Amino acid sequence: MKKLAIIGANEFQNPLILKAKEMGYETHVFAWESGDVGERTADVFHPVSIVERDTILEECLRVGVDAAASIGSDLAVLTVNHVQRALGNPANDERCDRVATNKYLMREAFEAAGVPVPAHLLATVGHMPADPAALPYPLIVKPVDRSGSRAINRVDAPDGLAPAVMRACEASFVGEAVVEEFIAGDEYSCECISFEGRHTLLALTRKHTSGAPHFIEHGHDEPSGIPTAIVPSVRDAVFAGLDALGIRYGASHTEFFLTPAGEVRIVEIGARMGGDFIGSDLVQLSTGYDFLRMVVDVACGREPDLARGAHFDEACVRFAFEDGELERFDEELVCGRGLACLRRELKDHDPGARVQDSSTRFGYAIYASSCGDSARAASS
Repeated sequence: MKKLAIIGANEFQNPLILKAKEMGYETHVFAWESGDVGERTADVFHPVSIVERDTILEECLRVGVDAAASIGSDLAVLTVNHVQRALGNPANDERCDRVATNKYLMREAFEAAGVPVPAHLLATVGHMPADPAALPYPLIVKPVDRSGSRAINRVDAPDGLAPAVMRACEASFVGEAVVEEFIAGDEYSCECISFEGRHTLLALTRKHTSGAPHFIEHGHDEPSGIPTAIVPSVRDAVFAGLDALGIRYGASHTEFFLTPAGEVRIVEIGARMGGDFIGSDLVQLSTGYDFLRMVVDVACGREPDLARGAHFDEACVRFAFEDGELERFDEELVCGRGLACLRRELKDHDPGARVQDSSTRFGYAIYASSCGDSARAASS
């Protein structure tokens, strides 16, 4: 039996574990032991932190894994590529590892390649931007190397800049923050698969957030509602961004804004699937593309199968920020719009707790157009 190493064991990695098992792979899951679901669903669980790259590589060589993969985690991607390169499998190069996991270096790479991005500056606690007035307020401040809406802040006046930079640097693994212009407009993401430098756009996703100051993700919709006439300009900007970072293999998740004038502004690109069940669930539900299978195939050196199976007219996920919100989502989406709730989870939390970032949301529910009359074949 072929063996697949999967880096990470939390709920966002579990769909990949289950897909690999469905495909006939023996799954070897690596993660810090903390009771995550992947510890139980893996064929073999290895209690090793995902940042211990050399230890994971040694174990992969010992057990004879055929390939490594992960979804929805920038940190895990670094370990995946480390293992993949050692095995001689398709993988993005070390330069891609650096620029695709550092938001400042990423923006510099975009700018050098002519990709439309927000104006930006680098900051640390001991070194504020030389001329922060070069960027008009409001500003967005975020750690250069974190995801999940951690330590993101909108700053509306100069007296708020230093505290926001301090919070972002404290959350950053390298103690750095990126300060960038605030882009007005609607926020979206683009889900792609790449193989040998050829990119395929699989889905466009509309993002809903909590708004200022932290912009925590509240939900995602597919299809996105982007006008058909604008899609080619989105595709061109996204593919140019992928090329600028050197993403040649695997899944990618591009976050971007459409300004009121219809202009594309790339915010960032992850060289992995989008989290929040976007890549693992919504893409297949709304398009019929088996995105998870594509990730496994590319990791193993096979060209991804772009055939589309049966799918729904629309799919979405909503996240609860307060008690009773999942029930309100049901009223809005099930009773109001006729969608069906496919899966939901309410997590244990302290009464009166406040959501600080994506990891502290109270729960989620995934919806799709009613199974009875809206599921359709790929030929539709």
